[in-house]
Amino acid sequence: MRLATSASVAFAFILASCDAVPADNPVVETPEEFQSGSKESEPSATLFGHMAYEETEEPLGDAGRYRDTGRVVQLRAEAARAFRAMQTTARESGVELVPISGYRTLGYQEGLFTRAVGKYGSKESAARWVAPPGYSEHHSGLAIDIGALESPETDVETAFEDTPAFAWLKENAGRFGFEISFPRDNPQGVSYEPWHWRYTGLPDDP
Repeated sequence: MRLATSASVAFAFILASCDAVPADNPVVETPEEFQSGSKESEPSATLFGHMAYEETEEPLGDAGRYRDTGRVVQLRAEAARAFRAMQTTARESGVELVPISGYRTLGYQEGLFTRAVGKYGSKESAARWVAPPGYSEHHSGLAIDIGALESPETDVETAFEDTPAFAWLKENAGRFGFEISFPRDNPQGVSYEPWHWRYTGLPDDP
């Protein structure tokens, strides 16, 4: 299979899914109805099934580049180190994991959500695919969208589950402290996202 060789081709695949568009965070003012973290009005614990998250204030680390775009995907430092270790081990098994999207600001998430509302017609419908600002795991710096190097067409698509990369992740991600956030029929009611994983830290027992 011929690999994507330009940023424009890679982005064309990603634009099919609003929630994981891996562009640099735009400067977007977050509307008052979505603002979180203010002392006067804290966000609800959940919104349309998504849990509330604040933007992390922990140091961020480099989890790698998204394909040939040159854009750096960032995670909290410990999560970035764990992803890179996982990526190296996968490569030794012949599997190339690609970081697609990591830490996101509230403003960037608002841009994604606004686009999703326009696409799906309502906030509730959009939230099945895109977390509202203030309710995305990506704010925590511990969530990462992962792709398969040889299959750019599966980036942020359910077809990712058919790649060797996903098969490897199912068998090995837990060793590095990662778990899938939204499996099929998850209790939050969020659509299945085989590409979206979160760092929970290494288990206490080896």
